Amino acid sequence: MLELYFCVMALAADAKWTGFLGAETSHVSPDSIPTEWSPEKNIAWKAALPGHGQSSPVIWGDKVFVTAIEGPNKEQNHVLCLSLKDGSELWRKTTESSMPVKNSVYVSRAAPTPCVDENGVYAFFESGDVIAYDHHGKQLWAQSLGKDYGKIESEFGIAASPVQLKDRIIIAVDFAGPSYLVALDKQDGQEKWKTSRTSRTSWSSPYLLHTQHGTQVILSSAGSVDGYDPMHGKQLWTIDGLGGNTAATPVPNQDGIFLVAASAGREGNNENAKNSNFAMRVFSSADGTWNPEVMWRTKDASPSFASSIIYKDCAYWINRSGVVYCYDLGLGKEHYTKRVAQSSWATPVGLGNHIYFFGKDGVTTVIKAGAEFSVVSENQLWNPEEGKADPAAAAAEESEERKRSAAMFGGRTQYGVAVVDGSLLIRTGDILYCVRGQ
Repeated sequence: MLELYFCVMALAADAKWTGFLGAETSHVSPDSIPTEWSPEKNIAWKAALPGHGQSSPVIWGDKVFVTAIEGPNKEQNHVLCLSLKDGSELWRKTTESSMPVKNSVYVSRAAPTPCVDENGVYAFFESGDVIAYDHHGKQLWAQSLGKDYGKIESEFGIAASPVQLKDRIIIAVDFAGPSYLVALDKQDGQEKWKTSRTSRTSWSSPYLLHTQHGTQVILSSAGSVDGYDPMHGKQLWTIDGLGGNTAATPVPNQDGIFLVAASAGREGNNENAKNSNFAMRVFSSADGTWNPEVMWRTKDASPSFASSIIYKDCAYWINRSGVVYCYDLGLGKEHYTKRVAQSSWATPVGLGNHIYFFGKDGVTTVIKAGAEFSVVSENQLWNPEEGKADPAAAAAEESEERKRSAAMFGGRTQYGVAVVDGSLLIRTGDILYCVRGQ
């Protein structure tokens, strides 16, 4: 046990999981993350969190940062710092929301994942509040996008996570009102630039695309995929005419290829959704213009809330029924269509020869990476009786539609993960779990 303690501490010094879906990560040895766990096995610690949150944890060294909201009108915005070693709370900072709104299982609750770097943690809440703290919990600055640019009102809330460069964070606010992309200075929170976008309702996040000709911000959101200059906010290119691309975030691989994912909505107005799942890349012409290129499309695959991923020359989608679609990345040839234990809200993670699919209701299915489908393990994180929906929460909803949704989605959910050498962190609404091998 003492040997494990010193191993974890040595590895934690260089541990990095700096933003949504990793953003920047340190090297993770696949053998350091187990492929099997249960409530009685390989759970190193679990930490109770205040209120509720759907954001993923982020990690810098031996510190874990996580956000949550609390109160009947989401009045309190929490940022917590925990010890990676044992999950103990190092500090907690709470600020009042600048724009309270009814707390409900039907809308986002602390959904945007923060960013972290060597100087601090930068948290964005769906109220429009952006707050920065140093690693010791000292507040560096606070801004309200709602007060600066207009109240953010969305039936289901806001979920887009910020991305970061060395001197700035970039936030997408796409909703029925005046949508925009904005860059804030990390030192003082002041606006560096703001670019208007056509009004649209979406919960997908921007991401960074690194190319040999520079870095771009890419955003797949409700009708288009767009590329922006992160230094000045200028739009560089667009592909429009899409439908249903409101949740999944495009995460590029090392070759600059990324996946666009879309699913038809309840309203039946996403006729283009089936044509909006594809692999693409962006390249620069001799005259310096940027050219987006669709490599191949699939009309069968669609996502749930989880983003599609690229791993070991394969492209993966998982839909709302837990069906995994696997394609050859280069040609788009289908390798297989197979069902795993549960649908995923958290985005899958590839490690070594395995892909981890974090099922909504607590079962993580580990499969072998590659063209052939093979289940390695199915792992329940908590006892199923613990994670049932609260009937009182469903009864509190105003409409029958919302009552049904609350009953369906109000239980404990695996929302997001972070992975560093020796530790897999899995976040539910009110608990953060750490999975480690013995």
